[in-house]
Amino acid sequence: MMKAGLLCLAGLVATAIAQPHRHHRHEAKRDVVVDVVTNTVVAYATAPGAVVYVDGNGNPVSTSYADEAAPTTASAAYSAPAVESTSSVYTSAPASTAWSSSYVAPAPSSTTEAPAPSSYVAPDTSSSAAASTSSASSGSANSGYTISYSPYNSDNSCKDQDQVTSDFAMITGYDMVRLYGTDCNQTVTVLNAASAKGMKLFAGVYDITQVASEIQTIIDAANGNWDSFHTVSVGNEGVNNGLYSVSDVVSAIGTARSALQAAGYTGSVVTVDTFVAMIANPELCEASDYAAANCHAFFDGGVAAEDAGKFVLGQAQRVSQACGGKDTMITESGWPSQGDTNGMAVPSSENQINAINSLRAAFSSNIVLFSAFNDLWKQNNAGTYGAEQYWGIMGNAPA
Repeated sequence: MMKAGLLCLAGLVATAIAQPHRHHRHEAKRDVVVDVVTNTVVAYATAPGAVVYVDGNGNPVSTSYADEAAPTTASAAYSAPAVESTSSVYTSAPASTAWSSSYVAPAPSSTTEAPAPSSYVAPDTSSSAAASTSSASSGSANSGYTISYSPYNSDNSCKDQDQVTSDFAMITGYDMVRLYGTDCNQTVTVLNAASAKGMKLFAGVYDITQVASEIQTIIDAANGNWDSFHTVSVGNEGVNNGLYSVSDVVSAIGTARSALQAAGYTGSVVTVDTFVAMIANPELCEASDYAAANCHAFFDGGVAAEDAGKFVLGQAQRVSQACGGKDTMITESGWPSQGDTNGMAVPSSENQINAINSLRAAFSSNIVLFSAFNDLWKQNNAGTYGAEQYWGIMGNAPA
């Protein structure tokens, strides 16, 4: 599932957070720190007092910003969904048990404009519920939370329509779902299940070398009706992981946008990469309709679960600044319920609850929570802290 991907480009050094996909494995994080460099100059982002940790080969492992003030976020005014009416705060469901939510997602609008604000506004603590950010008040299509979903069984086989529909019967309180690719006929099966619940689709092209065929698959799935499509992403962390050059990705975005527009699509087209890759390579967000960045506080190692929202909000602000104030969405963020400790980051069911509540308090929209269910088809390695399969907010999938 998730690993820590590390990137050092254009003089920028920070902790890169890598994300999941069926064909995506994360870069192993090195665990031997032998040197500390201070006052590093960071391109496109201000980082006074930066402390950069490197391994025995001089490769950057992580960066902290000891002298930097923490971004302002709301206190715990947010009232999270209840689970079977047993708690007033968000609680994750045990594996294979039913999960229900009292949260009702706002009705998706028919527009497809880019969803995120150029600057973030913390929720108003005077309210008993999460307050709207500037983008929510502007009537954007994504006026609530988004959840990521992968349609694979534990043996890596594809889920069929009935299984996907069964999974979506459990997904409540979200107005959009994010996919990563087009394999397993997932654009069709998820579109059917999501649209039946009034949810928008954040569709995805995973392999940009196959962008033409994957885009055609999405076009075929839409069948001329784009009402339920909000965004189409082209690639997921390809630059961060060294799979593609920036120019490769920019070219693929252009190819995808041209084909989609010719088919009548008027929604957003973006590429998704880590917040570090976006900051180091603003061409990625310049070619996108809004900046789409993945960011997981867990992989930083210096952030506790209850501070996940504050950390991710700060990185979203950095991305927006690096992209010239462009609208920004955090396209992945979550916390594992099981696994090994990473510094201050401790996987547990309780900490997953704390992290999700923290993220919801910091963002009332413009964030994709990762992930709907545990991804038991994934494999762990040294960089995943034994947590690769256990990011599911609702435990194991019913299907």
